[in-house]
Parts: sequence; C-alpha cells; structure tokens
Amino acid sequence: MAEENDKQKTTRQDDSKLNITLHLYDTDMAVKVYRDEEEYYRNAAKLISDVMNTYASLLRGKRSEKQILYAAMLDIALRYQKEAKRNDTAPINDILGKLTSEIEEALK
Repeated sequence: MAEENDKQKTTRQDDSKLNITLHLYDTDMAVKVYRDEEEYYRNAAKLISDVMNTYASLLRGKRSEKQILYAAMLDIALRYQKEAKRNDTAPINDILGKLTSEIEEALK
C-alpha cells in the first residue's frame, strides 16, 4: 500500500497541470488542475451552476443571494453525504469478517 502511494505521488508529480477557466453560476474562476482531474472539475462546476440556477429561479426575490448560495451548498453537501453513506463498505466488511471467523471456527 505504501509503495502504491509512493508510486501515485511520483506519477502525480510527473503529470503536467492545466490552467483552465471554470464557469460557476455567475462567476468565472481560473484554476490549475492535473490533466486527469480536468473532467471532474468541469463536472463539478456544471453541478454547482445547475443547482444554483435551480435555486435562483425558485428563490430569487424571496431570499438573498447569500441564502440562495447556502441552499445550493446544502443541496450539494446532502447529495455528497447520501452518496458517501451509500458507498460505505464498513458494515459489509464487518459482517464479512464475522462470517469468516465463524467459518474458520467451524472448520477447526
């Protein structure tokens, strides 16, 4: 595992970075990203813009821009939390560990 991390660090240092401009809702932002992460950044910027546009169309005139921004951030953070929970393998690993122990005990 340590070798894998060292290998990834070495590869990462060798990768060239790109200067790209992302459009985030009503703002353009210049960022420097690794080539292999460009698509992630562009997709993230699109998600932010889409969510902000949705909340702005629903709440403009009813809420401040700051509240609209917080609503969009909360929406995205909630999506992230749900996805992280859905991909949490700890309970499965725990059950597999118990089953493995029981099988090993039964085979003795």
